[in-house]
Amino acid sequence: MATPSSNSKPTPEHIINTMNAYQQALALRTAVELDLFTKIADGAADAAAIAKKTNASEKGVRTLCNYLVVLGFLTKQSEKYGLSQESAIFLNRHSPACMAAMTGFLTTDLIIKKFSSLTEAVKKGGSAADHGDNLEPNDEMWVAFARSMGPLTTPSANFIAQLTGMPQGTACKILDIAAGHGMYGITMAKHNANAEVTALDWPNVLEVAKEHAQKAGVGERFKTRPGSAFEAEFGEGYDFVLLTNIFHHFDQATCEKLMKRVHAALKSGGQAITLEFVPHEDRVSPPMPAMFSLVMLATTDTGDAYTFAEYEKMFRNAGFSKTTLHQIPEMPQQVLVSEK
Repeated sequence: MATPSSNSKPTPEHIINTMNAYQQALALRTAVELDLFTKIADGAADAAAIAKKTNASEKGVRTLCNYLVVLGFLTKQSEKYGLSQESAIFLNRHSPACMAAMTGFLTTDLIIKKFSSLTEAVKKGGSAADHGDNLEPNDEMWVAFARSMGPLTTPSANFIAQLTGMPQGTACKILDIAAGHGMYGITMAKHNANAEVTALDWPNVLEVAKEHAQKAGVGERFKTRPGSAFEAEFGEGYDFVLLTNIFHHFDQATCEKLMKRVHAALKSGGQAITLEFVPHEDRVSPPMPAMFSLVMLATTDTGDAYTFAEYEKMFRNAGFSKTTLHQIPEMPQQVLVSEK
């Protein structure tokens, strides 16, 4: 996030831009809902052509496109619009790296509503909204997550597949806890024809994961277990247990409770694979992991972004002998590998 230079004369611009930042998020969501980036990629270049392709007014499209030019998502030459390099890669639905669907979760009214009560959350020390504990089924939120957030997983899922030696083809059993879209386990199975995956989540969420597994061609090696990560039977003898973006929802005692269950489900020598935002000990760097703590304050009862030292302690208390931290290239998250 850009901040004013310490050598420049202070102005209110940074403050005003921050106050208006929600407008940028909703403008991007609108562009995605209109599929504006893909229409431009397909050749609709001026406001009239884009309006026709998106079934919107020419005035509305021109205003939105100009705003997106200012934000850097579009380019403009005369009256012709084009995609910026990042929009061509990450917002054009023809691109294999497209992340446009993520607006379906990150900017949902449910998430925005939770942030609108942030003052109360700060006073309370946790979410002021309903469903803050994330321990009960919440189909509206988690089905939206499963259908929207899959594109974000590609770099991390491939990194995890390499880190766990999937390309070697060794037969293994994988448990994916709170699997959501299922893409982490699915990616491991794609890299390893001898890997069998069991995905655990709420029943309606698992339906989305099964769709993804079938589409990826690994449906025959993809099983499901419906239920809570804290109550459902895991089974045992797993080589790997995936815990992707789950611990930040809970306090440390609850994280340890879950990790003890994971320890029991793993075979001797097995590994728990955790994907998380892990801030440095100063808790203000790197930017995204550090800022993620506020997201958890607004949206959960007790969640947080934990440091590596905190994870190491929690996992050691749960019985794991060693935990190592691995940075995913060009991504804001880290992978923790805990050995039984």
